[in-house]
Amino acid sequence: MQFSQRILNVQPSATLALSAKAKAMQAQGIDVLNLTVGEPDFNTPTHIHQAAIKAIADNQADSYTAATGIFPLREAVANFNNQQHGTNFTAKNVVVTVGGKFALYALSQVLLNPGDEVLIPLPAWVSYSEQVKLAGGVPVFAKPQAGQLKVTPAELAAAWTPKTKVLILNSPNNPTGEVYSKDELLAIGEWAVAKDLTIITDDMYGALVYNGTQFTSLLDLTPAIKEHTILVNGFSKAYAMTGWRVGYVIANEALIQRLGNFIGNTTGNLNAASQYAALAAITGDQTCVEEMRQVYEERLNTIFPLINALPGISLVNKPSGAFYLFPDVSAAVSATGFTSTDDFVAAVLQEAHVALVPGKAFGMDGHVRLSYGTDLTTLKTAIQRLQNFISDHQTGTKLN
Repeated sequence: MQFSQRILNVQPSATLALSAKAKAMQAQGIDVLNLTVGEPDFNTPTHIHQAAIKAIADNQADSYTAATGIFPLREAVANFNNQQHGTNFTAKNVVVTVGGKFALYALSQVLLNPGDEVLIPLPAWVSYSEQVKLAGGVPVFAKPQAGQLKVTPAELAAAWTPKTKVLILNSPNNPTGEVYSKDELLAIGEWAVAKDLTIITDDMYGALVYNGTQFTSLLDLTPAIKEHTILVNGFSKAYAMTGWRVGYVIANEALIQRLGNFIGNTTGNLNAASQYAALAAITGDQTCVEEMRQVYEERLNTIFPLINALPGISLVNKPSGAFYLFPDVSAAVSATGFTSTDDFVAAVLQEAHVALVPGKAFGMDGHVRLSYGTDLTTLKTAIQRLQNFISDHQTGTKLN
């Protein structure tokens, strides 16, 4: 059997692969603390469960829906975002997808021709580049200045070529938890407009910001920036609905129509029960989102100083959003005698039974990503295990 060149060019998801390895060890009875996957440890709120159950009981989940999603959900998504961003979208500007990941994949398929370049600021979520390659596009990475985790127009301009068509921007960011300020976004947006780029803004973690941070979307900025922007969002993170697989795209009607054509010939509609659950989530009481946000904030404030106190591990800035930390571990890797971050992470899993993701998966070696989408007891235990691991392997190099 011969495989297509496009699939041979695609790398497996590092986060899913490492999570699967951790789960396999757990199945063998090993006490692995899995900090790899970006998944809330909360159950989906009860009123969302009940909406899905009611939809099934009322026979609303038995049939195909429109490929773009049920009208009440698309209308509710438009109204919710209008309230958030002062926009005037309607249901015609919304398509509902099988998770945010498929929303991004569908956009690559609809927007890109072979050879088109897509600017991706580093560090970046692992699937952006692979989805671009699956569409025949070329991912081009913009790396921030040394010691920084956010890009500026200067770094984007250095990576731009006449073939550049799309910019993907993610804030709050996975894997760093960094949040771009309004001024930072304005500068990037104005630069992208001047280059006539389409901007895909991945706002999946927009509801999860901490310690007084103000979340700004590109849709909150100038009319010109809004016209160049496509919003991708979903229900997985804010509502703890990862298993329900509900994402969405908001864009101009012409793009939505073409996305509908693509979805109609690929997944068809998202399962109906999930759509009614999402409708309850976005139209119901938002207290559940705030309650979960407060728990994440407490975890961040508790573990940030503990991580920074680990020998050879440092976080220059305290993250402001999402539920990830992306510390620099290069000094710890060197002092413990390992030749690479990958080897260090593999040894931490095998010996300390803590699962992390090496930064190379996100385009920035020398770092690791850990998720605090788990309880504080687990997080504190994992940090203590890292402390013991580094102490046991230290080769004599003095660390902080």
